[in-house]
Amino acid sequence: MEQRHRPPTYGRPLTNIEAVDGPAYEDDPSTGELELEDRASLRRVAGLSTELDDVTEVEYRQLRLERVVLVGVWTEGTAAQSEASLAELARLAETAGSEVLEGIVQRRTRPDPATYIGSGKVRELAGIVRSTGADTVICDGELSPGQLRQLESKVKVKVIDRTALILDIFAQHASSREGKAQVELAQLQYLIPRLRGWGESLSRQAGGRAGGGNGGVGLRGPGETKLETDRRRIGKRLAKLRREIASMDTIRETKRGRRVANEVPSVAIVGYTNAGKSSLLNAITGAGVLVEDALFATLDPTTRRSSTSDGRVFTLTDTVGFVRHLPHQLVNAFRSTLEEAADADLLVHVVDGADQAPEEQVNAVHEVLAEITGKRTEPLPPELLVINKSDAADEIALARLRHVLPGSIAVSARTGEGVPALAEAIAVRLPRPEVVVEVLIPYTRGELVSRTHADGEVLAEDHVEDGTRLRARVHPDLAAALSEFVVHGSPA
Repeated sequence: MEQRHRPPTYGRPLTNIEAVDGPAYEDDPSTGELELEDRASLRRVAGLSTELDDVTEVEYRQLRLERVVLVGVWTEGTAAQSEASLAELARLAETAGSEVLEGIVQRRTRPDPATYIGSGKVRELAGIVRSTGADTVICDGELSPGQLRQLESKVKVKVIDRTALILDIFAQHASSREGKAQVELAQLQYLIPRLRGWGESLSRQAGGRAGGGNGGVGLRGPGETKLETDRRRIGKRLAKLRREIASMDTIRETKRGRRVANEVPSVAIVGYTNAGKSSLLNAITGAGVLVEDALFATLDPTTRRSSTSDGRVFTLTDTVGFVRHLPHQLVNAFRSTLEEAADADLLVHVVDGADQAPEEQVNAVHEVLAEITGKRTEPLPPELLVINKSDAADEIALARLRHVLPGSIAVSARTGEGVPALAEAIAVRLPRPEVVVEVLIPYTRGELVSRTHADGEVLAEDHVEDGTRLRARVHPDLAAALSEFVVHGSPA
């Protein structure tokens, strides 16, 4: 029997097939590593030789990356800001699995109401599409249904806008049941006004004379067009998704209610997409969540338990990243998830120190937070600005950022530089228990001593003949449980 030889794995985890008749992989990869490997394994490599003799054009397009041309309209700001917006659109397109061929920007006071860009630029765009062989045009803005139809009819290829692109990325990266439901809700809300039919093939109206080929006796009447059928079915699906998300919100509120009842402070990590929020969560708590150099790698919030140097317990939550002009459909769909950040006791706002325009990232995050809390009466929690990726930023840029963002802390989640100082800064800003007690707890009630250490802040501790004497700062519910052991004459 012929001996099979397997190429060396060079340190990568063995796949299930390799593990059947080979040695097991020694390390136990975290869920984040497995998810990252799974994402990478689904990407095809362009340029590989493949026999396409009997393959249709649709099947061929599935074997390679979409080739896209980017289009932007510069209506305000500087030329550098306009180019930065288009560069971000290119990163979004690459994250979605596209190959960017060209990018053009037109200077206008406002987008053209018919074709987004002017008629002259449309002809130029059509020429670029033909010469490059592009199959998709992506516009750096949200297009109306009419603009989409007009552009597609003139450039003869598929046209999508920034909103559809971001929705597509979210659909690729959503992994939990709640995340998938939220993304589908946002996609359907975006799709409804853009439904369209092509000629009579989508018409389902009966009507007409018996000999007119419309069904004859028994089938005449107003009927229902394909568009009406689609809108009705989407409406039913939207209602079902809203009910599912509402039930998931109840579960999250129950978990959050337990933390509030136990007086556990919460910290939410917010920031621009790919600013390093998940890396920072890993650096502080060792959570091992997915980290990828890609936009919107994190869609499902991750909450981990941590503690300060003096023993106070708190929760740290990694949230969905923000972006300029985040589609309002996504904000509405993810509102329940994002409101968890607005209800936290502290916001750790992560800024990408290596970005060309970090101040604009900060403004974009503040805009989304303002949209989330627009109808709320409670103010936003206090904010701690963290400049991440300090190892990749030059000293001049860091100095400027420290001046523009006073009170910020520079860290590097990759190297660990500044992370201890950040942990200490979080501890200082966490709310402290408000009741100071001095108690003498008998040795038979050791559970109260443990609870005081876990839920309160022990200021002094001494073991005496009658029990454990504690001076601690605790929450009102724990103070009530300790009231029978209060030492007379203490501050309590």
